[in-house]
Amino acid sequence: MLTAQNKSQPRPPAFDDIVKPVVPHMQALDRFLDTQVERFETDIRDLVRYSLQNQGKRLRPLLVFFGGWREDVVSPELVRAAAVVELVHLATLIHDDILDDATLRHNSDTVSARYGSTAAVLLGDALFSQALVLAAEFPTVDVCRAVSLSTRRVCAGEIRQTFERGNADFSLEEYFRVIDLKTAELFSVSSHLGASLAGYEPEFAEAAGKFSRHLGVAYQIFDDLADYLGDEEKIGKTLGTDLASGKFTLPVLVLLQRLPRGEQKLFLQRVRRGELEASQLVELMKDYAVIAEVSSSFEQELNKAEAVLEPFAELEPVPRLRALSQFVLSQFQRLAVGS
Repeated sequence: MLTAQNKSQPRPPAFDDIVKPVVPHMQALDRFLDTQVERFETDIRDLVRYSLQNQGKRLRPLLVFFGGWREDVVSPELVRAAAVVELVHLATLIHDDILDDATLRHNSDTVSARYGSTAAVLLGDALFSQALVLAAEFPTVDVCRAVSLSTRRVCAGEIRQTFERGNADFSLEEYFRVIDLKTAELFSVSSHLGASLAGYEPEFAEAAGKFSRHLGVAYQIFDDLADYLGDEEKIGKTLGTDLASGKFTLPVLVLLQRLPRGEQKLFLQRVRRGELEASQLVELMKDYAVIAEVSSSFEQELNKAEAVLEPFAELEPVPRLRALSQFVLSQFQRLAVGS
């Protein structure tokens, strides 16, 4: 099991080591995405090209490639599927940055900061559309159906979170439903598609999808904590936007549960007036052992992810998928311990 207290766990590999086996796959993905720029209308090609630059770790394409891993064969079908999920993900990021008034993403201006919110909204729509065009070009309708369903669920999660902005009564159950939709859904469909397209049995494809769903929930918990504890320069995106935009994520929800009733009211008043500095908020989290509880929720998700893969331990994709969970664990531990 994956826990912060388990000292017997081997040291997790560096991210570059994890990615090394799929460098040819990622290079093929880059070339494929470059060709997609030319399929857009000339009016927006510069915007599309800019959105494809300075990308992050590309975890979702990695889940496609690792879910369908068979030695080191670069499958054109997996490359296309990876492009589909990456375009959907990019579209959601562009829209997220507008909602959060974020100006920095991967150490570069966000699309909305560079081109304006109106153009950014429409560019996100165009990227969604092209993802579905690519999905429809598979010989089976299963890919298009799966991606379309996942895209709808991601949007539903974002809409639900938008409606809940500023709602201090947002429950933990509702929080986990939102992140399951807006983040874990695309993680899940990525590895499920990879395993299915690579010809693995449906039972493993389903398990790969469940593994990545738990991984996606854990990753969102990490991202939510990083908004308070992270270093903007190291992470490369605008931080401190969640509470400022009215998002009550897991760290603040746990803090609210632990604050005495009288202090809850004062806390919310200070938040709404913008009087609470980030450093003060972090001190409160430390005083009320919030980080420990958030860490426990994070670890539970990774443990569930590991358990799903146990019956398939002999299959080639499993060590690759587990390496990703170990990397996410190491990133979270560095963040939490560093606080």
